[in-house]
Amino acid sequence: MMYIRPVERDDLPQLMALAGKTGGGLTSLPADSKTLAARIERSIQTWQDMLPRAQQGYVFVLADSDTHQACGICAIEVAVGLEDPWYNFRVGTQVHASKELDVYNSLATLSLCNDHTGSSELCTLFLDPERRDGKNGYLLSKSRFLFIAAFRERFMDKVVAEMRGVSDEQGRSPFWDSVGSHFFSMDFTQADFLSGTGQKAFIAELMPKHPLYVHYLSAEAQAVIGQVHPHTAPARAVLEAEGFRYQNYVDIFDGGPTLECDIEHIRAVRKSRLVTVMAIDPEASVADTLPLCLVSNDNYHHYRVLLLPADPNSGQIRVPAAAAEILRCQPGDTLRAVPLCSEEKKA
Repeated sequence: MMYIRPVERDDLPQLMALAGKTGGGLTSLPADSKTLAARIERSIQTWQDMLPRAQQGYVFVLADSDTHQACGICAIEVAVGLEDPWYNFRVGTQVHASKELDVYNSLATLSLCNDHTGSSELCTLFLDPERRDGKNGYLLSKSRFLFIAAFRERFMDKVVAEMRGVSDEQGRSPFWDSVGSHFFSMDFTQADFLSGTGQKAFIAELMPKHPLYVHYLSAEAQAVIGQVHPHTAPARAVLEAEGFRYQNYVDIFDGGPTLECDIEHIRAVRKSRLVTVMAIDPEASVADTLPLCLVSNDNYHHYRVLLLPADPNSGQIRVPAAAAEILRCQPGDTLRAVPLCSEEKKA
């Protein structure tokens, strides 16, 4: 059985193995043991309430109950940009017009900005390619919404998610080649790695402070603005089904879109319900005629999420024995549940 739990120090070797499978482009999961160890430690200290809000970040892993192996990772940053600036390009418009010459031109621009400062961020979503079957990807991505719903006071009003932009198998980014390479004098892979390992001062020092005209970029670079890497398309679809939207903000390195949504408008947050454990099923089965749901225990320090057939609107839930062991629940306890997909998706 697959389930979500908080990251542990012993997960470092497995996370290093996962980082080696990303193919680059996932700045928050660099193949650097020192950076990943620090990320794990910061997550543990966040759960222990040892850090100020500006430094807090939760890291979760997808684990196999049989092997206890961590085969996926996801995370939530509580409030980005409160200490180190959090940069985007805002895709905007500048108009150049002359009535005398009867000329009117509306030109797309890219402006460096910090508009998402203070937002919570969904990040570091990666699932081992060998585990991309069934509903594992949905569980990994959407489990964060139940955590936010359970501990709403720990997060900001808006949630954002940077999506990986377009790059080829050699790690070449057409957006970087047309924009960043002219200012940083390094290749995309190196800049991506520096950013992922926390060395971000060079961004503010070297990026242009004036708007860039999109029409000056190569046709290939223009075409990928706001587009995601093919491997990231499913993750984007998952977030958009939950209410996230692209609002003309893109990553400064690869031009990938930033999606955003007010917390109260996220489907899984709005639709989640508290249910009472009616019984533990010793036969380890639940009627599969019920919709598949994300189910969490809302236990802050021993948080767990898994998938079970359930009807959240009934106010009750039957839990298989194996799942009850993972959730650490017994009859009479309260769990949180929400259908894995919207009614529109199932239809």
